[in-house]
Amino acid sequence: MIYLEAQDIVKQYGNHRALDGVSISVPQGCVYGLLGPNGAGKTSLIRIINRITAPDEGKVLINGKESTDKDIFNIGYMPEERGLYRKMKVGEHILFLAQLRGLTKAEAQARMRFWMKKFDITSWEQKRVMELSKGMQQKIQFIVTVIHNPDLFILDEPFSGLDPINAELLKDNILELKAKGKTIILSTHNMSSVEEMCDEISLINKSRVVLQGNVKEVRGRYREHIFNLTISGERFNLISDQFDVLDTKTDKYNGYVDVRLQKKNVDLPNSELLKSIVKDYEIVSFEEELPTMNDIFIQIVSNN
Repeated sequence: MIYLEAQDIVKQYGNHRALDGVSISVPQGCVYGLLGPNGAGKTSLIRIINRITAPDEGKVLINGKESTDKDIFNIGYMPEERGLYRKMKVGEHILFLAQLRGLTKAEAQARMRFWMKKFDITSWEQKRVMELSKGMQQKIQFIVTVIHNPDLFILDEPFSGLDPINAELLKDNILELKAKGKTIILSTHNMSSVEEMCDEISLINKSRVVLQGNVKEVRGRYREHIFNLTISGERFNLISDQFDVLDTKTDKYNGYVDVRLQKKNVDLPNSELLKSIVKDYEIVSFEEELPTMNDIFIQIVSNN
């Protein structure tokens, strides 16, 4: 089921066309990666989905109906730039923003206690925002994004400023939201996070969508039919018309040889490739080397 659609969105700022016929379809209950270099148009699209600005052409649908002002109460938006008032105390700030999102004071207090305990930051309640580090502020910003329990989350560079432990904590909470059926749009330059978390992606470059699809399918689409093979033995010297040997590394201590090879005929089944090797060598492991999302991102953006 498609939860959110942006259809043929056009946005013009003076002489600059920020979005040029951009369309995305976000399935319900998935993590959807919105990717692209700086200035590609991602933020313009996010602002339109959030109804901060309106498109010049095109429309946004939520659950099959054109978006209205009421929909903003069912969206949790975490912008890349800090949207916090520096002189306010943390607890006051969370309660203030929670009530702006439609919660009663009692509801806001209960949910604030829940999330602060979950993030182990109850001692921060009386601190002012300006006393917190960038990473600590990011935790507060995440709490005010999720506190009203919306169905759609839009997270713009959510791991910015977080150390590895807190980045993992935030990732776990995002995946927990997904497990509860929430829909998450994740805008990030962190391609390892895309591979770990995203189900579907759209890559925007120069105001247009240049790549869309399931993450695994996209990586498979750009594969170069390169395989990493480990055999038992001291050397690999098999010559075949089915593959080219790109590299070999011998581990004499353990008696293994790591081989990197590339299939010549892309239509040749992998089972046939294995058969041509297993008759001469004992295979310890065999795995296809898929391009990373970082490799694909660089390749597409460089060529467009």
